[in-house]
Amino acid sequence: MGDLNQRIEAMHKRDVLVAWAFVVGLWCAVIFVAIATWDLAPSGGARILLFTGGAIVLLLNTAAILAMLRHYREDRDFMYGLDIRFSDEARGHRG
Repeated sequence: MGDLNQRIEAMHKRDVLVAWAFVVGLWCAVIFVAIATWDLAPSGGARILLFTGGAIVLLLNTAAILAMLRHYREDRDFMYGLDIRFSDEARGHRG
């Protein structure tokens, strides 16, 4: 059972790392686009509208990923246990 727990922990850590990488990438991309296109906005009102829209996208996507990670943590043993069992079975059928 210890081996299964170690495999579950490794899969969970990898998924958390990937999720945070996506969050950081999203923030970097949106900030880059905002800076690169700032002078293209026709007016101050348009800039405020675009800035507000970008901020909402960042906040909602970050909150969604945080909720996903919380769910993964709560159901970690069940979800990753199934993944491991099915991948082990598939590997057994191939080999």
